[in-house]
Amino acid sequence: MTEHVQTWLDERASTADDWQLQDLLARKNQTVAVVLPALNEAATVGQIVQTIHDELFGTLVDDLVVLDSGSTDDTAAVAKAHGARVVALDSVFPGLPSLRGKGEAMWRALAATDADLVVFIDADLRSFTASYVTGLLGPLLTDPDVHLVKAVYERPLVEGDSVVAAGGGRVTELVARPLLNLYWPELAGVIQPLAGEYAARRSLLERLPFPVGYGVEFALLVDTAELLGVDAIAQVDLGVRIHRHHDERKLGLMAAQIMQTALRRLDPQLHASRASGQAVAQFNRVGHHFVGTWHAVVDVERPPLATAPVDQWA
Repeated sequence: MTEHVQTWLDERASTADDWQLQDLLARKNQTVAVVLPALNEAATVGQIVQTIHDELFGTLVDDLVVLDSGSTDDTAAVAKAHGARVVALDSVFPGLPSLRGKGEAMWRALAATDADLVVFIDADLRSFTASYVTGLLGPLLTDPDVHLVKAVYERPLVEGDSVVAAGGGRVTELVARPLLNLYWPELAGVIQPLAGEYAARRSLLERLPFPVGYGVEFALLVDTAELLGVDAIAQVDLGVRIHRHHDERKLGLMAAQIMQTALRRLDPQLHASRASGQAVAQFNRVGHHFVGTWHAVVDVERPPLATAPVDQWA
């Protein structure tokens, strides 16, 4: 690890316990929105929303948004019943056909709120506490040089009664971390580069493109470092993260999207030369043969809101 990375780790790391609510309220001079992108998360979204509403809403948090990406379960109803402002994906920029993906939901959610500081929280968390929000906001409310705050946590793999202490974050360890260490070594100290929990200034987010799929966290991290330098990024230890895990096939498609996001930034000409909508083949045995199924890799990025023709999409 380089001296600069170690210095950054020492100066830009903290824990959730370092940021107490009353101290943050005394320092608060900007509006805050908490955004939960959600798709079929009725089982978990209610507890998250209820906690934020009961402990933070009206004091630290000014806007509590669940961006519903067309859920077929009761996600929207549950979120509304527990105190969230529910926004349907297609209601933001109705003149722009929507795409499926986490980044798409985040980009439209950013447009659906006008808060100065935006906190993103995944809606499938089973370990959520209000300290997730206070921890992520702490560096932003106390240091004007910090523009993006990433969560740090242990990510055990929990499946039924089985717990693998370091089993979570497989795409991080197999794809994102090697990419960062090889091509963006200044970001080698970011412990959870794909963390779904982070906070940022609107003034930054509106200057960044948003990949519509799972490349969004990687892109926001790398692009922030390119735009403002790594010292504009901080990370906060939130303890432990427990959530719904995906199987290896879904993770493989996530990995492909992240690799496409990285390639677009490393070599735009090579990226542009590849056919749009590259596909990943995955195989199953059928009888005595293996049969491949092709899955398209989402490779679309929404433009920075600061320069996007938003009036045309209203």
